[in-house]
Amino acid sequence: MNSWLVRRKSATWIAFSLLAAALCVVAQQAQAPPAQPPQPPQTETSANSSIRVAVEEVIVPVTVTDDKGRFVSNLEQKDFEILDEDKPQTIRYFSRERSQPVVVGFLMDLSNSSRAQWKSFQNATVDLVLTLLPGKEKYSGYLIGYGNQAELMVDTTTDPEAMVGKIRDLKPGGGASLYDAIYMACTSRALIKGEPVEPRRVLIVIGDGNDNASNRTLNEVIEIAQRNLVTIYGISTSAYGFKNTGDENLVRLAEETGGRVEYPLQEVYKDVSGFQSKPSEEGNFAFKVGTGGFASAVASSVIRSISNVAGEVTTQYIIRYIPNIEADPEHPYRHINIKVALPNVTVRARKGYYPNVQR
Repeated sequence: MNSWLVRRKSATWIAFSLLAAALCVVAQQAQAPPAQPPQPPQTETSANSSIRVAVEEVIVPVTVTDDKGRFVSNLEQKDFEILDEDKPQTIRYFSRERSQPVVVGFLMDLSNSSRAQWKSFQNATVDLVLTLLPGKEKYSGYLIGYGNQAELMVDTTTDPEAMVGKIRDLKPGGGASLYDAIYMACTSRALIKGEPVEPRRVLIVIGDGNDNASNRTLNEVIEIAQRNLVTIYGISTSAYGFKNTGDENLVRLAEETGGRVEYPLQEVYKDVSGFQSKPSEEGNFAFKVGTGGFASAVASSVIRSISNVAGEVTTQYIIRYIPNIEADPEHPYRHINIKVALPNVTVRARKGYYPNVQR
């Protein structure tokens, strides 16, 4: 074989070997996962991480009523102004939809003080449950009874039947651990995905506001309710004619969190035919009362209170904003103020919040 042919075969073999090696490398690279470029660390200076790490969106449910107590439900975003520590804020989200998703805690007073009108408020709580939990997925609730101790009697559910059955079996007796019941509602029940943005968190206290058995204090439970974005409503069981020290507790719980208190038994007798203005020591009454007409007036007043609370819970305006002020570790609580550009209206919203709420 001449030398030229030998050199040509040798070159061809070398080229073939190089090609085979290259194909092996390509095949190995195709099987291996692609290399990831190094990720820069997230810092406070990054725009996205700044919002994610350093800033907390604030959610404020707002109720507006006119001088006759009727809901004002046709306002626009431009009608509202929100101040955070007296500094104007930019509203980033606004909603006025009806039938908004909520998770409602029903806190029922089982103390001795609820005996006088127990049947009326037992029925009222059942009506509230059936009104606010119509069996749809976006409406959830739970039941806590409080006497000498607070007890989670029905955990969070969309089904009202178990709750209604439990309420009908309850009987009052003992002390009142209202504050422990509120603390339990904020810490010890099953959560619904999306809380507290959608659904929102609401507590309805059916009781007189007294507490003589709790380990927690009023200030403690107001703070934990604010930290958990809970709005508290009250349907007072205080009897007509009596000054009840618990009323102040209910009012403070409601005002600090943006709710309200209804008093279905206060002055219910004043326009009722057959009422006798005669002092009495019987039961929890300040006056003897008439019979059929009075009972009817009590029932109507309780139903009216239920309607007022249920209507407000599902027809609030929702405002959300990102505060433009820096957090102050020395003073974590921030005061907020909602204003509406209309005369003769009442605006109810929580008075403040704690930044960086854990959700």
